Amino acid sequence: MFLKKINPGLSEALEDAGFTQPTELQKATFGTIKSGADCVLIADDTQGKSTAIVINVIQKLEKEFEESPRALIIVQTKEKVLEMMEQFKLFGRNTDLRLYGVHEKGDLDYDKNQISLGIDVLIGTPQRLSDMFASAGFDVNQLKMFILDDAYEILKLRHDVRIMRMSDGIPKTQRLFYTSASSDRVEALADKIMIEPTFFEFDEEEDQEEEEDNEEDTETNETE
Repeated sequence: MFLKKINPGLSEALEDAGFTQPTELQKATFGTIKSGADCVLIADDTQGKSTAIVINVIQKLEKEFEESPRALIIVQTKEKVLEMMEQFKLFGRNTDLRLYGVHEKGDLDYDKNQISLGIDVLIGTPQRLSDMFASAGFDVNQLKMFILDDAYEILKLRHDVRIMRMSDGIPKTQRLFYTSASSDRVEALADKIMIEPTFFEFDEEEDQEEEEDNEEDTETNETE
């Protein structure tokens, strides 16, 4: 099993896709996220941040339910929307979760109509989601997860107000930031919209140094 207490159908889909071992981020944060805590997760691309988002959303939502989205995922670009949609289709093949992605190049009225038919996971860019939120394009009352991917890059582009406005309009929900680096903007927004967030930081360089040190110690012991 990919992770302890993971949904069996999700675990099977991950293994079929060649994901047999979780990264340190995926393993260390799974239980905390599953508990519903707000979190800020800082790691480079080797830690599989986007995959971790997909895993945790599928784990929590499990199956289709009513009409309103229960997970809102904010990503940086149209390309990121499409990439995450593909990951959900791959890892969620044993579920009936309904996905929808929005971005500036799509038709706003068409998107609203499609969402009104019923979805579980809504993925989109900050500007398009903000526009939809402002025009009541989707219901936020059933949201269980509010997720910001690439938080450092998105906030560097000054989307703080858009993110905060959406968050302020959402009832109680779990808020998660995934980011390649921390910054004053990331920490300030987390402080404003999260409840006692747990910070996780994974440093690849330190991990590599520890491995090299262990290898050197082993070689020294063998020589002695």
